[in-house]
Amino acid sequence: MGNQSKGLIALLQFNPTVGDLAGNAQRLQEMVRLAHSHDASVCVSTELAICGYPPRDLLMQPSFIQIAQDMAKEIHVDIPVLVGTPTVPENQREQPGNGVLLIGNQAPAKVVARKQLLPTYDVFDEARYFDADDRPGIARTINGSFELGVTVCEDAWQVSGETPSEYNADPIEQLAEWGRQGVQLDATVNLSASPYHAEKIQTRLRVARTAAECLNHPFLLANQVGGNDDLLFDGRSLAAWPNGDVVIAPAWEEGILLVDVNDSTRSQWIPMKQEENSGLIQLSSKSVLEQDEETVLEALADAVVLGLRDYCRKSGIQRIVLGLSGGIDSAVAACVACAAVGPEKVLGLSMPSRFSSDHSKSDAKFTAESLGMEYASIPIDNLHHLLESQIETVLSNGLPVARENIQARLRAILVMSHANAQQRMAIATGNKSELAQGYCTLYGDMAGGYTPLGDVYKMEVYGLAHVFNNRARKIGKEPPVNESTLTKPPSAELAPDQRDDDTLPPYAVLDSILKYHIEEGYGADEIASKGHERETVVSVLRRLEANEHKRWQMAPAPRVSPRAFGQGWRHPLASRHDWRR
Repeated sequence: MGNQSKGLIALLQFNPTVGDLAGNAQRLQEMVRLAHSHDASVCVSTELAICGYPPRDLLMQPSFIQIAQDMAKEIHVDIPVLVGTPTVPENQREQPGNGVLLIGNQAPAKVVARKQLLPTYDVFDEARYFDADDRPGIARTINGSFELGVTVCEDAWQVSGETPSEYNADPIEQLAEWGRQGVQLDATVNLSASPYHAEKIQTRLRVARTAAECLNHPFLLANQVGGNDDLLFDGRSLAAWPNGDVVIAPAWEEGILLVDVNDSTRSQWIPMKQEENSGLIQLSSKSVLEQDEETVLEALADAVVLGLRDYCRKSGIQRIVLGLSGGIDSAVAACVACAAVGPEKVLGLSMPSRFSSDHSKSDAKFTAESLGMEYASIPIDNLHHLLESQIETVLSNGLPVARENIQARLRAILVMSHANAQQRMAIATGNKSELAQGYCTLYGDMAGGYTPLGDVYKMEVYGLAHVFNNRARKIGKEPPVNESTLTKPPSAELAPDQRDDDTLPPYAVLDSILKYHIEEGYGADEIASKGHERETVVSVLRRLEANEHKRWQMAPAPRVSPRAFGQGWRHPLASRHDWRR
């Protein structure tokens, strides 16, 4: 260990708005002042905190890079702060850096690190925007209070073997080698924007412990929190020690993790909102982070709520409208919407046709009344008959699905009319399983600005229903998803006696096949070897491929799985693959 610490290192678990340079700078300044009032000696922000992650093609504008870096320099602070910011090209660099600026250190602001490892897999495309550095950074803070190794997100992952890409450098190992050569550091910090999925915290925990062991000194990771477009960031900033001890900040909350690198037990969590104090998780060297099914579902519920809430807040959207069919998906989507923006700002429309069952109508009303949201029933039979009469010749001589889809598109007209007239955002209620199989109607039930369940498998939707029901019971309210909605066979109700399992395998089977293929990359034979009937597997994979055009046109969905439709799923529209082979 180098210098004995003279205070605490504050990890700023920050929820930025992409592009809001002035707003982000002001919020960072508030967090630094709060950290200083709790005796922090140095603060560490998240990756690209000044502009928010991911800024995408905003980084293609040189003026944006310059203004961002200047804005970071102008943050008024009384203690040293490591701020994540894009940095202007210098030293014959052609592109900006994903950099770290040291400010408030009784000296002019200085770039102390640029990201070395630029990921281009899954949702990442950083080589499009940045030049990579060839070494990690070192920050010496005021009066020698701390000497810190400085890395940025992906830089720390290579040492644990968790990255799918082969890089030609390992920044953690480079820092460790400097240590063996006599460079003594108090700790290494990592400014991170590590997107959430259900398994990510376990991976991040392995990375932190491996890094600390390799470095032989504490490793501290400040992770972004909040939703930006389709990406969610769970926070859970953490610090790990060479002996395996770890402290982890709460998920989904903005706040400050104070760390004493010499004594893990002195770490504490300071929430930015006092009512959101979940407390720290402390793990000893031999303990693991337990995650049972209930814990995973609770986190999933928090994730989709935060995704919709931040999408609305950061886009200036205040009110929501959705179709309420009486089915499980629309009921859970309504729960998410009410939790995200408040039930008084959500309108549910029941739009029954002649094929709608009585229980679907009553179940939709039950959910709306239990949640306390606005509700209206608008039967579509008259519109349906009128439109059918206008195009009966076409319908009579065409495929039956055309007649079914009319209902979905009429409902979309009604939902979008309310959205436009009342300045609401429409949300689509489809889930990942149905979107994978094309059980959704373009310009019908897919219409909307956001799809909160678009990366949630069907069986997980049922799990979320129980989570929201339990949360309602805990505060003495009526569970919003009743037994009828939970137990009736899923159906689009677009034709007499229609059921999803008439043409799809049971959803538990379907979800398993889809996960093997989408998340594990297995082909038909490999999936069949896991116990699934091969013809069923081939049928599912064929439908998945045939409906890519629909997914290209779906509204954004919050990413909660290891691989979601959208940026991380880059399949061709026009393709012909024989899944029987």
